[in-house]
Amino acid sequence: MADLSLNVNGMKFANPFVIGSGPPGTNYRTIAKSFACGWGGVVAKTVALDDTPVCNVAPRYGKWRMKAWEQRKGNANVIGFQNIELISDRGLSDWIPDFQRSKDDYPDGVLIASLMESYHKDRWQELVQRSDEAGVDAFELNFSCPHGHPETNMGAAMGQNPAMVEEVTRWCVEATDKPVWSKMTPNVTDITLPARAAIAGGAHGVSAINTILAVIGVNLDTLRPMPTVQGYSTPGGYSYYAVKPIALRMVAEMILDNPELTVSGIGGVGDADDAIEFMLLGARTVQVCTGVMLQGHKMVQKLIDGTAEFMDRHGFNSVDEFIGTSLPYFTTHHDLVDRQIAAKAEKAGQKKRDMEWSENISQETDNLTTN
Repeated sequence: MADLSLNVNGMKFANPFVIGSGPPGTNYRTIAKSFACGWGGVVAKTVALDDTPVCNVAPRYGKWRMKAWEQRKGNANVIGFQNIELISDRGLSDWIPDFQRSKDDYPDGVLIASLMESYHKDRWQELVQRSDEAGVDAFELNFSCPHGHPETNMGAAMGQNPAMVEEVTRWCVEATDKPVWSKMTPNVTDITLPARAAIAGGAHGVSAINTILAVIGVNLDTLRPMPTVQGYSTPGGYSYYAVKPIALRMVAEMILDNPELTVSGIGGVGDADDAIEFMLLGARTVQVCTGVMLQGHKMVQKLIDGTAEFMDRHGFNSVDEFIGTSLPYFTTHHDLVDRQIAAKAEKAGQKKRDMEWSENISQETDNLTTN
């Protein structure tokens, strides 16, 4: 069977599949379940310091289906998923024992702490240092939550400012010897700019993409936007299958801009084919969050089996052998036009040569018959 293990920033992953930060890794129990099911790594739900106010509302999720499927129940028909859920409502002090227990019980699993704070150096560095002491393997800096706390420059409000991304990344890198990934927001015009800023700040890699700010829809009976809380709503983070094309494009853009960049790909992964596409475009690990929420933690087995089958079919012995294989085939639209013109000219030339050859053979045959 193909070898799915790989080394990323000095961390050994049993496979490239990682639980993305969110409900599937919201406490020790869910983290333990993830490792027991076979996930190569877990990015825990984003945590802040104890005094950062976090108050969730309900309902906070919305699903989008093709119109023909709207009346059908269950998750099999969900195309898009929106949430207005905030980061963990458990402060860092509550998380420290979970980090410690997770590493004690699953020492070979890669545990990554997701961190988010306001624009203050001491707060970010405290988060990093205390999580480091609890034994986590790496850090993911959440510069990308699309809703909640923008007034303190948290989440996407910070991630949309490359200067802040670089500075805060540097603060965190200074506070630890462990790998640091900066998580990118897709809610920008050019994702290469914050990615460059993160690397300039010392990040070992980036994660992308987080959810896309969106409105899932409007209830045509009540005329209220959804999800509706006490008659009102707010734009939230959009995920699952519908965002994959955008995520693939942004991952490719970042790596084409910086071929040495380590990327953890995120966005719309529901099966092995989806994950493989991210890796073919250069992602070294692939994170899944909404897929796990809708399919369950055991979905990792179909990711493993499907990727192993793909590797066997193409003769790849390791994941490293096919990561980035499809990137060289991106070019400009102008070049596509030139290539098509050249191909048509070559085809026309070959047709002419074939006709001339046929005419020559016919002439030679006529000569032999006459003689």
